[in-house]
Amino acid sequence: MNYQEARSKLEQYGQLHVLRFYDELNDDQKEALLAQIEATDFSILHYVDNPHEGLSFGKITPLGAMELPEIEARREEFTQAGLEAIREGKVAAVLLAGGMGTRLGSSDPKCMYDIGLTRPVYIMQRLIENLTEVTDQAGVSIPLFIMTSEKNHDKTVAFMQAHDCFGYDASKIRYFVQEMAPAADRGGKVFMEARDRICTSPNGNGGWFLSMKKAGLLDVLHEEGIQWLNIFAVDNVLQRICDPCFVGATLKSGCAAGAKVVRKAFREEKVGAICLEDGRPSVVEYYDMTPELLAANNEKGEPAYNFGVIMNYLFREADLERIVDEILPVHVVEKKIEHIDDNGQPVHPAEPCGVKFEQLVVDMVRELSTCLPFEVVREKEFAPIKNPTGVDSVESARALCLQNGIVL
Repeated sequence: MNYQEARSKLEQYGQLHVLRFYDELNDDQKEALLAQIEATDFSILHYVDNPHEGLSFGKITPLGAMELPEIEARREEFTQAGLEAIREGKVAAVLLAGGMGTRLGSSDPKCMYDIGLTRPVYIMQRLIENLTEVTDQAGVSIPLFIMTSEKNHDKTVAFMQAHDCFGYDASKIRYFVQEMAPAADRGGKVFMEARDRICTSPNGNGGWFLSMKKAGLLDVLHEEGIQWLNIFAVDNVLQRICDPCFVGATLKSGCAAGAKVVRKAFREEKVGAICLEDGRPSVVEYYDMTPELLAANNEKGEPAYNFGVIMNYLFREADLERIVDEILPVHVVEKKIEHIDDNGQPVHPAEPCGVKFEQLVVDMVRELSTCLPFEVVREKEFAPIKNPTGVDSVESARALCLQNGIVL
């Protein structure tokens, strides 16, 4: 894209300020900025004035889970079915690891954060160790796809190489970079990160499959006969990955997807609750729970919306291909966004000053006809690291790891 073409595109979307410092840039910087303008989808900015487009909710009703007693009674049956699918190469793992450790006080990718007490124990190491437990049980390696972002890709790959992939078969690991979306002020003007760069951020955890497609990895899935994808977030250091019991239960249920869930600690806990929306599987976020939904009970007298999702899903690949080109709703999220001002000076806002645009995995669930909520014991499988201290923190995750006999 040349300068005039870039100017025309920016003018179409009211973003000519992107070229404010163009004449001050060197040739390499000019080329990089023009390439970024060409690659950026500015049409997403219309959501600034239409933040609720596609986000209307249907009728929310309860959806029960497959609970622990049933799972324990059928554990051998489910596990054998899951191991068979894994050994046949039908199951792969997808790690969503595009984030940085900023909230933990680190400038490195979040997966590099060290939670060890007496030795280094990295978040990525814990995840690989959990996956290795399953590969050892199955006797085969499981393909692992790692989604990075443009902000952390090189560091993540180098980190894995430096640690010999923590003993995992490197030939089974493939990396792909998450698509990015521009970040804008509340008036819809994109921020500039630097004089030669538009401010961007990852397009949300719901963009993972589209990012895989754009990276050409669907061909790999087809060639290797992969039919099911277990996606999981980087921050839960206790989660079981490609858990044969979970895989087998989902397959046996005939559902299009499975979702690991935990029993909520209390009704108002800040986790999304599995439910039905107009009769289809869905997730109602904690901030959308009305007093009526919070107070509702099931036939056992327990909270009707008692199972929270933990960002560990099993999706049938064929269904994802069907919905990947359908437009998932875009969530407009207010954030603190570091940028430069009109004079090129850095701005470090203390409060939210603009918006980012994200698609969410929960909206993928809503596109499917069925989903199996699969209960796990939260003390054994739910240790998210979101904060340095307090709830869902490095401290709480360390305590849970030690409780489960993991040496830190």
